[in-house]
Amino acid sequence: MNITIDPKVLEVALKWTKAPYDAETASAVKHMIENDPQELTESFYRNLEFGTGGLRGIMGVGTNRMNKYTVAMATQGLANYLKRMFPGKTDLKVAIAHDCRNNSAYFTEITAQVFSANQIGVYLFNSLRPTPELSFTVRYFGCQSGVVITASHNPKEYNGYKAYWDDGGQMIAPHDKNVITEVEKITDPGMVNFNGNPKLITMLDEQFDQIYLDHIKKLSLSPELIKRQKDFKIVFTPIHGSAVNLVPRVLGMFGFEKVYGVDEQNVVDGNFPTVYSPNPEEPAALSMAIERAKQLNAELVLATDPDADRVGIAVKDDKGEFILLNGNQTASLLINYLLTKWKENGKLTGKEFMVKTIVTSELLFDIAEKYKVAKFDVLTGFKFIADIIRKQEGQMTFIGGGEESYGYLVGDFVRDKDAVSACAMIAETAAWAADQGKSMYQMLKDLYVEFGFYKEKLLSVTRKGKAGAEEIKAMMERFRSQPPVEIGGSRLVAIKDYKFSLSKSLVDGSQAVIDLPKSDVLQFFTADGDKISIRPSGTEPKIKFYFGVKGKLDKAENFDKVNQQLDGKIEAIMQSLKI
Repeated sequence: MNITIDPKVLEVALKWTKAPYDAETASAVKHMIENDPQELTESFYRNLEFGTGGLRGIMGVGTNRMNKYTVAMATQGLANYLKRMFPGKTDLKVAIAHDCRNNSAYFTEITAQVFSANQIGVYLFNSLRPTPELSFTVRYFGCQSGVVITASHNPKEYNGYKAYWDDGGQMIAPHDKNVITEVEKITDPGMVNFNGNPKLITMLDEQFDQIYLDHIKKLSLSPELIKRQKDFKIVFTPIHGSAVNLVPRVLGMFGFEKVYGVDEQNVVDGNFPTVYSPNPEEPAALSMAIERAKQLNAELVLATDPDADRVGIAVKDDKGEFILLNGNQTASLLINYLLTKWKENGKLTGKEFMVKTIVTSELLFDIAEKYKVAKFDVLTGFKFIADIIRKQEGQMTFIGGGEESYGYLVGDFVRDKDAVSACAMIAETAAWAADQGKSMYQMLKDLYVEFGFYKEKLLSVTRKGKAGAEEIKAMMERFRSQPPVEIGGSRLVAIKDYKFSLSKSLVDGSQAVIDLPKSDVLQFFTADGDKISIRPSGTEPKIKFYFGVKGKLDKAENFDKVNQQLDGKIEAIMQSLKI
């Protein structure tokens, strides 16, 4: 079948067959022009967008791909922005790290070259490192920015470029959009300075890792407890990624002596040969680790994604079978442990706080209420948790926080979700439960008895193409203009609309301003204590529905019965919303 190449696509592609593009790139483009017009179109029909989190895309030649030129142009734009924001500063510094993905090390070298060519000092790791360690590095050396080359848990064809600001957090307003503007000004690689200055590049090795791990070690709240539980068996898998060395090291530093790996997945490999997706939210990604744990009769399975900012866990149920906990459940157990121990250790002064995202379980807030710890809700995205920490510096102490998508943070020396420290603190939480003769699963049921049985579910509805985008937009407009009177048999009592920064009570008609950045998110709250959050994805043709329902669990023995009732409740809510 002959496919006609769009003249505009061909015009852009032909530019990539000449200088300043190298011969290898030119040859690849010519091959597509002659043999694969469909791939040519996909590669050149648009520019790969530098969004509020940076770049993310399929690797290959072309304007819509991750390659040396799109990476270099993004770096030049960021370098220009740094010079504009810090005029007269002669010692600008950035930190750069990368994960295990194919080409990550190469893209990191390109990034370092461009920064140093622009007279910006670079702290560069000698091999792959976790994303949270990059955040720590930015803060430790007083850098103005940082970059990590990663596509997180995307499939192997992808890579990405995350940009950080001087507080160690991913960029928020106004810097996020301002950097995008600067990057968009770089329209040709001829505008990029590639002539790197090696004298401005400082290499970081394993000695710096120890500084980072020493900070994590100080988070431990129960060293004596771990001594009693030093034989607590843990299986850890990095799923071929950047936590392969640091998580076992930090678990050993905490005092855990029975930490086991999954040999096949300890191999650093950007092709992720043992999994379909290197995402610890996916049950299949933990299957090999769970099999290993069964063989060893271990108690806890920990799994991190390629850049080690997310962690998934598996624990034993009452029958001794491994089950996966979701992000809300893990966050609740972790926060409960932290606040309980802070109180027992006499560390609560009334000036501490925790943070979660608006789509994360309200159980975290119930736990914070119990301990009279201040609490903050933020939009989806860990950069907003980092922003709250920054705003409270010098006034209040951050204990911990998390989001339903398997990201957690303990302490404030890192300003992004940190699976390395989270693995250590989750293991300590599990040891705490074991010291009381309980499993994490039983501890979770205890929380449900005390605070109510919270159950959550995420549903993503995909609608592709232009028609799909219009359908998603129409769905949001319908929910806004014609909100339901009841959902799943329970009366609607409040609506929060983050697009218009408005919170409205349907009981007394009162309204309040939501003091958060505007975002296309709707939340419905029912008389039963249920929460339904609706938001279009910013990166995919999807609309996401987050269901949070609540029931009464009078005793742990009734867990299965109430769990089934809550499943039915979620199903009824979905039917009410016609999704």
